[in-house]
Amino acid sequence: MILRYFYNDKLAHASYLVGCPATGEAIVIDPGRDVEPYLKAARKEGLKVVAAAETHIHADYVSGARELADRGEAKLYLSGEGEGKSFPYAKELHHEFLQDGDRFSIGNLTLEAMHTPGHTPEHLSYLLTDGGAEDPMGIFTGDFVFFGDVGRPDLLEKSLGVSGSADAGAEAMFRSLQRFKELPDFLQIWPAHGAGSACGKSLGAVPSSTVGYEKRYNWALKEEDPESFKKELLNEQPEPPHYFAVMKRVNNEGPELISRLSAPGKMKPSKKAVDEQLERGATVIDTRAPGDFASGHLPGTINIPYTRFFTNWAGWLIDYDRPVYLIADPDRVNEMKKDLYSIGIDHLEGYFDLSVIEKTDEKDLEQYRTVSPDEAAEKVKNGDWEVVDVRMKNEWDQGHISGARHIILGDLKEKIKGVPKDKPILVHCKSGGRSAIAASLLQAEGIKNVINLRGGFDAWKERGLPKV
Repeated sequence: MILRYFYNDKLAHASYLVGCPATGEAIVIDPGRDVEPYLKAARKEGLKVVAAAETHIHADYVSGARELADRGEAKLYLSGEGEGKSFPYAKELHHEFLQDGDRFSIGNLTLEAMHTPGHTPEHLSYLLTDGGAEDPMGIFTGDFVFFGDVGRPDLLEKSLGVSGSADAGAEAMFRSLQRFKELPDFLQIWPAHGAGSACGKSLGAVPSSTVGYEKRYNWALKEEDPESFKKELLNEQPEPPHYFAVMKRVNNEGPELISRLSAPGKMKPSKKAVDEQLERGATVIDTRAPGDFASGHLPGTINIPYTRFFTNWAGWLIDYDRPVYLIADPDRVNEMKKDLYSIGIDHLEGYFDLSVIEKTDEKDLEQYRTVSPDEAAEKVKNGDWEVVDVRMKNEWDQGHISGARHIILGDLKEKIKGVPKDKPILVHCKSGGRSAIAASLLQAEGIKNVINLRGGFDAWKERGLPKV
């Protein structure tokens, strides 16, 4: 058997290629939208991808199942569990809906579907048995069991507004875990996410584990009381990114094939050309480092630096109904395009190279200041500056600057009316990264007198300045 592990650290997404060398057939479990890595790895091993299996309707990235079906004629194995009809796009493709206990083969390998609701009602896990072995060797758990945690059950309620689904999901998760605990301790666990994913609150960063290890150390598998379990599971889950609702719809209905998307065009590097796109309602993302953006940027553009957090914040902040343009290094545009496509931002129409900043007269550029906690303290104490804290709720609850206004970064555009315009705005996060994005958003929305707190709340605390 051949097993290959793929990890997208920008999405904290894990997927797997499983192949049978005897027959040259392979399957991909929970594929991401960019399927070329799977096809390339399969070719290297002398395999052909003949199938793709989904554990559930994903909320945090665009599935590559349809892409594999189109490019490689792969058969799709999808969940037939849960309520209502899912995956309407599959009727045009070779597919099979699976119920609990259903089995299928990839060469000499056998996969058995195990219904594990909780994270979502339709969720399946897949037990993998190699050749003529009597027992399975591992289980693909999707967003059911992670290393040290389990999938959150509240996304349908928080992202899609399905009332009561969080409690129902937590109760279903508890029942699914009782069944999971009956599996052999030696089974390897292969989940769909690692540390940093918003599909759970405390996922581990290790690449592998076993059922036995999780039964011993995973809090969710040690909890015996269903009510205590539900309370702990639902407590302090991170705010789900806004794009999760879009991903649910896209993955259910079927994403557009990448071959049908238009490549972004290179735009004339001038302020006038940027202004024209902004006037027609486009979003223009400046991908430079925060310091470069703060020193001079085009009015109306927002700063999402191209780091491993780029994809996450693009999903939080970009309007999916508007065209998107980048200000970026041309050598990195293709990589950025893949990252945006990975979360369904398909309307990337063009890009401006970095010379657009250099070619703009300095007087036509905007800036914002970055100050130290010591520089800010007196202004905050006297009420001369309004403080906006863009951290997550759990961070805020653990301590914040007295008198600060709390608006998480992902909600800032929607709650911009709550930010006063009659005094300078000191914006901060934990260490200064998110607040740099927030400063750009505030300026793009017309609030120009913005100041970023260097080092964020961590630096504020280190200086022993007042907090509550």
